Amino acid sequence: MDHRIDRMESLIKEEVSLIFLQNLNEPEFGFITVTEVKLSHDLGVAKIYLSVLNKENREAILEKVKAKTGFIRTRLAGRIRIKFVPELRFFIDDTQDYVEKIEGLIKKIHEKDDNK
Repeated sequence: MDHRIDRMESLIKEEVSLIFLQNLNEPEFGFITVTEVKLSHDLGVAKIYLSVLNKENREAILEKVKAKTGFIRTRLAGRIRIKFVPELRFFIDDTQDYVEKIEGLIKKIHEKDDNK
């Protein structure tokens, strides 16, 4: 079952990325990347994580994406062969923020060591 879920996650990630690129390529969305898709075990819900280049407007962009969920799901249904297209839920992927924060802390530690 896990292999099937992995394949579906990968397919949904690829297709939703293409939907953003081809159908939602509007300046109001900015540069959005689908970083990860997590499907529930019953394949009923897909959590889609997005990386948004414009950090200041992340929440506003996320709300605009959520407003287009029905459109995205309909497009997805036309692109993949599956009995039931999962409910789509969008989230901001803040992994890069975490990485930058850790790198900043490490840099501070090294600066303090260099000043001793």
